[in-house]
Amino acid sequence: MQKIKIPAAVGVLLTAIAFPAWSDDLAAIRQALEAKYALTTPTADKTDIVTAGSVLVLKKSNLLTVDVTKMAFFPNTYKNGRITSSKVALLMKDGTRTFVSGEKLWVTGIDIKDNAVVFSLFTDAISDVRYRTSLKFPLEKDSPPTVSGVTAVVAEVFDVQQSDAQAPAQADQPASPPAPPQSGAPPPPPIPPPPPPPSDPKTIALGQTTDQVIGNFGQPDKVIKLGAKQSYIYTDMKVSFVGGKVADVQ
Repeated sequence: MQKIKIPAAVGVLLTAIAFPAWSDDLAAIRQALEAKYALTTPTADKTDIVTAGSVLVLKKSNLLTVDVTKMAFFPNTYKNGRITSSKVALLMKDGTRTFVSGEKLWVTGIDIKDNAVVFSLFTDAISDVRYRTSLKFPLEKDSPPTVSGVTAVVAEVFDVQQSDAQAPAQADQPASPPAPPQSGAPPPPPIPPPPPPPSDPKTIALGQTTDQVIGNFGQPDKVIKLGAKQSYIYTDMKVSFVGGKVADVQ
């Protein structure tokens, strides 16, 4: 099969035609990334923060950073699930620090250049030293990048820490009212009063007066008078009086 050679000028022309279409995609990618990862503005000397943006939580280890006061700067690259830096950077120990998964950083810039998305990163002071670095996410060369594809790759490396303002409100909630009683259920029966204490037994004895007998047993059902003898008839007994005093009980 005969191979067709494309002149260099035609290749340049095709690239020039394709690049404006890609530029729209790149602008959308930058906008999506900056919306998710809000930028932080540091001071000119990189010793403090003017405006705080999103706090990024690192999900991958081996991110090499350099003391902001040092002139040296070694970018990192994320590819195939790993963060790597140059071999020269690995030889430099003084003024560097390697961040690991779970540590936090700020993002101060998001650029798209050389077929890659580059995050510029800045840290809080650690033992009075702030660090800086960059992390490059290479773009596919054979196909135009997409917003979803690039944001998915970046999300493999960074989480955004939720701020207190974004956290769900934990305001005190009023206590739930007590549950109403179930309809149709009968009320519990009242507690009966305690029984009264037993009273002293009623007694009758020879010689008691009629008033004493009436005081103990009440008025008789019937009274029988036979001369000097008088009888009080009750339901269950008969009391005879002589001279106004008990003489007999039957």
